[in-house]
Formats: sequence, structure tokens, C-alpha cells
Amino acid sequence: MEIRADTLHHPAVIALLQEHLDWMHRTSPPESVHALDLDGLRQPGIRFWSLWDGDALAGCGALRHIDDAHGEIKSMRTAQAYLRQGVASRMLGHLVDEAIRRGYRRVSLETGSMDYFAPARAMYARAGFVACTPFADYVDDPNSVFMTRAL
Repeated sequence: MEIRADTLHHPAVIALLQEHLDWMHRTSPPESVHALDLDGLRQPGIRFWSLWDGDALAGCGALRHIDDAHGEIKSMRTAQAYLRQGVASRMLGHLVDEAIRRGYRRVSLETGSMDYFAPARAMYARAGFVACTPFADYVDDPNSVFMTRAL
């Protein structure tokens, strides 16, 4: 599998991100959906990567610049055919490595508090993330879990 910097134009990437948004809206109230659409992911300060298995898209993820010491993990998604095959862990490792390369002292994320998000929360905990208070522009939300990792 290969991780590639992505321009968000490949039809498979667009479809996976739409699936991600659709699931976020199915599992969370509208005011608690913090997933970015294509325009949001194309904003300055956000870098996006996709993970490919030959010609098949396996997953994606992004890193958002908060400030010179802090980044945010965004848009982590694994394609259905690749669930439970280490795709998300591999992408997360890449994003953490990129955060270190940028000189960030910590990287944080927001995920859901519902059962649907339990596997993601467990993966983040295994990777050294711990619960934290809301960061950047987030506010307390019972439907959100905020996590951070010192680098």
C-alpha cells in the first residue's frame, strides 16, 4: 500500500469523503458534525493524503495546521473493503509523523462519543492519544470526544 499526497480530485477519493460525510450525518446531530467537505479540505493549512492498494483506494486522512505547535487530525476514513486491515493505523502513523516533521508539539482530534466511534477511539488510545478539553474553535459537546497526543 502507498500513501500519497492528494489533490482531492480523484473520483474514488471524492466518493469516500462523501461516504464519510453521509455516515457522520447519520450518526451525529447536525450541530455535532465537524467533518469537512471537499471545499473545507481544500482550504489553506490543510494537507490531505490517500492510501492506495494498487488502483484501489483504501483510506484517507488529513492534517490541519492550528498553530506552529499544534495540528489536528481530520477526515480519517477507511474504505469498507479495507476495514480492520490496519489502514487507519497506518494513516494515523503517517499523520503523526508529518506532525512531528512540521515541528508540532502536539496533535489533537475530535471524534464522536457514540458507540459507532468506539473502534476509532480505541485505535487513537492505542496510538497514545488521551482525552482532553476542546481545542482550537471547538466547544464542549456531549456528542464529541476530544483527544490529544504530545509529540
